[in-house]
Amino acid sequence: MSESQDLGILLQIQERALQATSLDALRFSIVNETHALVPYRQSALFADDAGRRTLVSASGLVSVANDSPFAVWLHRFAQRWPADGALHRLDFDSASPEDVQGWEEWLPDHLLLVPLKSGDGRVLGTVMYARETPWADHELALLARLHLTYAHCLRSLSSGQTRTWRTWPHRLLGRHRWKIAVALGLTLCIPVRLSVLAPAEVVALDAIQVASPQDGVIGSFAVAPNARVKAGDLLFSLEDSTVMNRRQVAMQSLEVARADALVAQQRAFDDTRSKAEVAVALGRVREKEAELAAIDVQARRVEIRADRDGVAVFADSNDWIGRPVQTGERVMQLAQPEDAGILVWMAVPDAINLELDAPVRLFLHTDPLQPRDGRLVETSYQAVRSPEDVASYRLRARFDTGEELPRIGLRGTARIAGNWVPLAYYLFRRPLAAVREWTGL
Repeated sequence: MSESQDLGILLQIQERALQATSLDALRFSIVNETHALVPYRQSALFADDAGRRTLVSASGLVSVANDSPFAVWLHRFAQRWPADGALHRLDFDSASPEDVQGWEEWLPDHLLLVPLKSGDGRVLGTVMYARETPWADHELALLARLHLTYAHCLRSLSSGQTRTWRTWPHRLLGRHRWKIAVALGLTLCIPVRLSVLAPAEVVALDAIQVASPQDGVIGSFAVAPNARVKAGDLLFSLEDSTVMNRRQVAMQSLEVARADALVAQQRAFDDTRSKAEVAVALGRVREKEAELAAIDVQARRVEIRADRDGVAVFADSNDWIGRPVQTGERVMQLAQPEDAGILVWMAVPDAINLELDAPVRLFLHTDPLQPRDGRLVETSYQAVRSPEDVASYRLRARFDTGEELPRIGLRGTARIAGNWVPLAYYLFRRPLAAVREWTGL
């Protein structure tokens, strides 16, 4: 190829490099289009980052997979190249022992390392060219001149991208930054209502507790969860086998006592000394009658009935059947659907100052697009453990008049509104609390 042809190809490649609009396009041009000026079999471009070379582009590939065996070996091989920023020819005969096997497998015998140096002498990267024939001096001169253009384009595109993200605030704000700062300060002073989100549940505010009247074991349920009942309806029953057995024993004991009393009365007609035994026998009869009466009272308590109309609120009956209960232990509630309200568990870290009649909005999991509004009617002064085992304050709210009352037992998220505060306090309240917790300031 003549010098005029070489010069024409050099100018064409330089022009395409100057027209590159992105780093990826420029890197692709470096490792692929340089072949038109100087033939080679393989080419790879390494970026220089604080003296460490990183493979960013390779000939014939759109993108580089850095975890491939060739890329892994080539990356290690590149770290042992000369770092003086000069052009170097490497031959297989002069390869170090640790590079011989990989070089023989992946690369031809003759390599050429061409640095990409900026105007201030900083090395931006290194291009490796590999082929089977040695590199001529005139080829090195052409490549050195071409890579000056490559380095200039590489620096321009790199600094352009850096300048884009580093200077966009200045370009965006410009001469109006003071106006924007004042507007932002005024915006942070806008009064907003402090609010907090907390898990909530629809409950009956005036529900009656239905408890076990005596110690025993749950035997059966006569109603289903959330079923409507009327006053006098059977709700559930305790296991009565023990009571019935005791009643049978008490009845037999009473019969024996009565028989003994009858014998004592008959003996008293013939033997005056037996008259004292009559009083003792009759006292034993009255004792057995009292025992039987007490057992009959317990037997009547085995069946628990509703005291008023309402809805039976309890968990799955299978969780209760066969479970021992103690006297006074709650088994269910009798609730009135029209007394539905909101039970909120506000976690201690989220606590804010609340006043009675504060607005409450409930977002049900089953119907999040139709929130229900209510008013706070009760707050606890002491934190307790919530069902999720979180230290929380217990809040109760009543639905506003005219609101559609949801079914008791539904769950959701409630938003409780507090006092009016500046927007800055609303945004930075939690971060400031965390800083004070960690620093004590």
